[in-house]
Amino acid sequence: MDKKIGTIKDELKAALDSELPSFITEYQTDERAGVIKLVAQAKKRLHDLQVEMERIEQLKVYEKKYDDCGYICGIDEVGRGPLAGPVVAGAVILPKDCKILYINDSKKLSAKKREELYDVIMEQAVAVGIGMASPQRIDEINILQATYEAMREAIQKLSVKPDILLNDAVTIPQVDIRQIPIIKGDAKSISIGAASIVAKVTRDRLMEEYAKVLPEYDFASNKGYGSAAHIAALKQYGPSPIHRNSFIKNFV
Repeated sequence: MDKKIGTIKDELKAALDSELPSFITEYQTDERAGVIKLVAQAKKRLHDLQVEMERIEQLKVYEKKYDDCGYICGIDEVGRGPLAGPVVAGAVILPKDCKILYINDSKKLSAKKREELYDVIMEQAVAVGIGMASPQRIDEINILQATYEAMREAIQKLSVKPDILLNDAVTIPQVDIRQIPIIKGDAKSISIGAASIVAKVTRDRLMEEYAKVLPEYDFASNKGYGSAAHIAALKQYGPSPIHRNSFIKNFV
């Protein structure tokens, strides 16, 4: 007796990526319209997976180019532009045979996907370091210097010393490790992409915590960036302790 289509649908939903070929083989001769549709879905899922695996291989171009360097560390920052909150830097050393899919520039990923990838990166990375510069520090030394400071802190917090740094666009002063600046590196290097995800999730979580004690600014949704509602709140309530005074002169 043929399996019910609902049962086959549940099988497909539960199937791991590695199980898709056997699912297709098992059901591709079933002529029921519902099963034909499910097999087509499985084939599309398998095709999309293969496309993603090829994309990830392209993201390893720099890692392969500098493969003889030992520990390769990607570095990126999040939060240079907001009116409030810290700038956060991530430093990530991935294993040489890294097989994590869907890593990309964090801005191109949904919040849900970033959270999922954050957990995978933290579990599989050889080492992760996170650095921050506070709003007060940003005001004191300017955003660029504060960003460099956060990046140096992230490097220092790694459990192993990198042999080479792949940076998103910048060369970090006062660092005695070879550096390769890559324009739009978070979309060109898997290591930098991973660092951007770690930095983004770390900062977003922090801003969501600030939102609980400073609800009037809606930091949970704007993450400190200058949305219309944020600027209106700034004009109504004045600056909070986590606002960057050097960034808000035009609004207060």
